[in-house]
Order: sequence, then structure tokens, then C-alpha cells
Amino acid sequence: MTSELTTPGSVENTAPVDPDIDIHQPEQRRELSRTHGAILAVISVGGAVGALARYGLAQLWPTPAGGFPWATFVTNVIGCFLIGVLMVAVTEIWVAHPLVRPFLGVGILGGFTTFSTYANDTRALLRPDTVATAFAYFGVTLVCALLATILAIGLTRWAYRATRRTESGAAA
Repeated sequence: MTSELTTPGSVENTAPVDPDIDIHQPEQRRELSRTHGAILAVISVGGAVGALARYGLAQLWPTPAGGFPWATFVTNVIGCFLIGVLMVAVTEIWVAHPLVRPFLGVGILGGFTTFSTYANDTRALLRPDTVATAFAYFGVTLVCALLATILAIGLTRWAYRATRRTESGAAA
């Protein structure tokens, strides 16, 4: 969005927020609130569900002072794996309802994974007696989260192809 200052304290938009919708036209403004409102609602509900699941895992598996934050590590690796599965499912396997990806991906899995806690955990471990743990946690989390995503993508594609081969062989 671009804007320019016209008078002190006021901003005039020179381009629409969404290039497909002209907010100056009432019917398009209603479309924006209807579609974006639903997306925000499902993200909010999904985010609450994901955050509660993450909180529950952290309560079941607390991190001792100066210790490796296993609950956050496992949360982020599992979340990245599930994001890999979800993205293949909704982009390559089936046509999902437009609210499925925001609900599951941004909402539930976005609320479940916690890279802000990962950053805070790393920062908290940057003390002379735990700096090695901080660097190990920092690097291992990044590598494992990326590998989990790549593995999930590969396994989901493989499972889908194997299922398709089995179905086509049974139909013959």
C-alpha cells in the first residue's frame, strides 16, 4: 500500500490495499469484509487451538533452567513436518475449501509452531555456562525443521503416488 501525506495527521491512499478490490465501490468493500472476515475468523480459531496444543506440550515437558528446550524443539519439528504434509495435500492432491489452508496452515500449525519461543530460548541460553547449548539448539532446530519439511513433502508425494498405483491396479 502506498500513501502520501496530504494534511497534517491525515493519509490519503493512492493505491488500493487489495489490487483486486476497489474499496471505494460499496459492493467490492462488502466482498472484502466477507472474504477476509472469514479468513481472519478461521485463522483466529485455528491459532487458539494450535497455541493450546503447544502450551499443553510445554506443560507436560518443561525445560529445566539452562537445559535444552526439548518441548519447543519437538513442537517446531513436528509442526514443520505437518506443514509439509498439508501443503502437498492442498496444492497437489486435492482441491481444498478456501478456508482449509488458512485454518490448518496459518491457524493451527502457525499457532502450534513457535519460532518466537525458539528465538527467546536461544537468547536465554546465551550465557557463558550454556552458550554451547544455545548454538546447538539454534542450529539443530533449523536443520531438523527444514529436514522435517522436506521429508514430509517427499513422503506425502510418495504415499499419494503409491496409493494411486494401488487403486489403479485394483481397478484393472
